[in-house]
Amino acid sequence: MAELLIYQTYAIIIGFIIDFFVGDPHAIPHPVVAIGKLISFLDKKLRIGGGDRRDILRGTWTVLIAAVVSTAVPSTILFAMWKLHPFAYLAVSSIMCAQIIAARELVRECAAVERAVEKGDLEGARKAVSYVVGRDTEALDKEGICRAAVETIAENGSDGVIAPLFWMFLFGAPGGFFYKAVNTMDSMLGYKNEKYLYFGRAAARTDDVVNFIPSRISAFLMIISCPLCHLDGKEAFRIFRRDRFKHTSPNAAQTESVFAGALNVRLNGPAFYGGILHEKEYLGDDARPIESADISRAGNLMYTASCMMLIFGVLIRMGVILCL
Repeated sequence: MAELLIYQTYAIIIGFIIDFFVGDPHAIPHPVVAIGKLISFLDKKLRIGGGDRRDILRGTWTVLIAAVVSTAVPSTILFAMWKLHPFAYLAVSSIMCAQIIAARELVRECAAVERAVEKGDLEGARKAVSYVVGRDTEALDKEGICRAAVETIAENGSDGVIAPLFWMFLFGAPGGFFYKAVNTMDSMLGYKNEKYLYFGRAAARTDDVVNFIPSRISAFLMIISCPLCHLDGKEAFRIFRRDRFKHTSPNAAQTESVFAGALNVRLNGPAFYGGILHEKEYLGDDARPIESADISRAGNLMYTASCMMLIFGVLIRMGVILCL
């Protein structure tokens, strides 16, 4: 057991390093794409639609099937690799861990937004930010574009990096794929509209549960990382305490409020999704206008907090291994 935990820990570290330097090569098939296709298949086969409450049960089955398959497949592959040789396990597990972490791709996409804004190419910036946010971007002004990019770094710093690390430190790469399946289901099905009001309810609730602890760990790590990034840690903590529940999700504002305070800007607020205006509360104080440089600052804070999570996770794992 201790030997397996050691190799799992090595795989997480190597996976993090691979993502940092390489990211997600678009030429290589990504397992999360396969998870998305499975969810789409279950959506088509099981969803009744039309506001039928039977969709709640069918949506629950969708969550169970997608989560079990997404966990069982990598578990089976890694079991076979372990039986073959621990180094084979390490190699495959490291690649899996790298595919689960999405830090490099997030920073890369948001850096493209920042470059377009700095060049004055607002149309290009709107197009670039549309790749990383769910809101309508056609009418966003310069500040709206920068705000959207910072918000997605704040949210996905938890959802795409720290939360997957949390689940991988608990259960290895299969734990990361379990989390990715739940998070992907929420992004695909967890809408409060006529189409998914009932069918997507289980996906949304499950995502709230699996992110409850990681989102709060993320916020804590981001706050203590502020001094290392030359950001306002005191204000980050103050705004976090005040605004962390100003969202319909119990988790989303945890990290966004930290970024609002750390950068001394105001985030969130009303936004259009699918042509419909969603009234959301503001996070933080309007101390200064948000600017393109805040995107890089947000990326630095996200990466620093992610490194903190990696270090703390490894230290805790070492303690557990020594006790075995």
